[in-house]
Order: sequence, then C-alpha cells, then structure tokens
Amino acid sequence: MTFLVLACALPQYNNWWPFFMVAFYLLAPFPTVLSRRLSGDSSTNPCREIAIFITSVIIISAFGLPIVLARAPEAAPVILWGSAGLVITANIIVFLTIMGFFLAFDNDDVDYSMW
Repeated sequence: MTFLVLACALPQYNNWWPFFMVAFYLLAPFPTVLSRRLSGDSSTNPCREIAIFITSVIIISAFGLPIVLARAPEAAPVILWGSAGLVITANIIVFLTIMGFFLAFDNDDVDYSMW
C-alpha cells in the first residue's frame, strides 16, 4: 500500500487515479473465497475453475489499468509512467501477499487454539 500511496503523492495533476487499484485489491480474493465455501472437496470443480478465471481477469485488469492510464493521448496523460511503475510494484506486492495468505491458510483443519 505504501507504493500505491507514493504513486498518488507524486507531484503532478489529478494524481488520485492510481488509488482506484484498491477496488481490485478488495475484489480479487472474493471469487476464490466464495468458491471454497460453495464447492465440494474435489480438486476439479466447475465453480472453482470459474472463480480462478474471474480472479485472473481481476488481476490482469489491475496490471492493465495503470498502463492504459499512462498511455493516454500524449497531450494529457492521465498518470505519468512513474506513477504507473509504482502502481505495478504495489500490485505485485499486494497480490503476492494475498496468494501467500491463501497458501498459508489453505488447510481447513487448522487448530486455531494453538495460536
């Protein structure tokens, strides 16, 4: 989140646009969480496959949006390439953190009393 705030803090005009990435950060884990609650114990399940696809679309869109905003017409780009680089760095860190959370807490029979 620090890189995302830094992308918004660069001295340029209308630089609050990179903060829209927070919506992608909040939406990315929902399809996977819902599919785990609704699907059975099988490893291949249509519900889980659709959730993986939707999550992939959200993640790719999160990487594509700053590039599209930076490649706006040269007369008035929405964000500069420095902000786009900081947003992409923030995307990498946040999505790897979300993936690490799912990998660490994937086991359903975790004994929470030991925490």
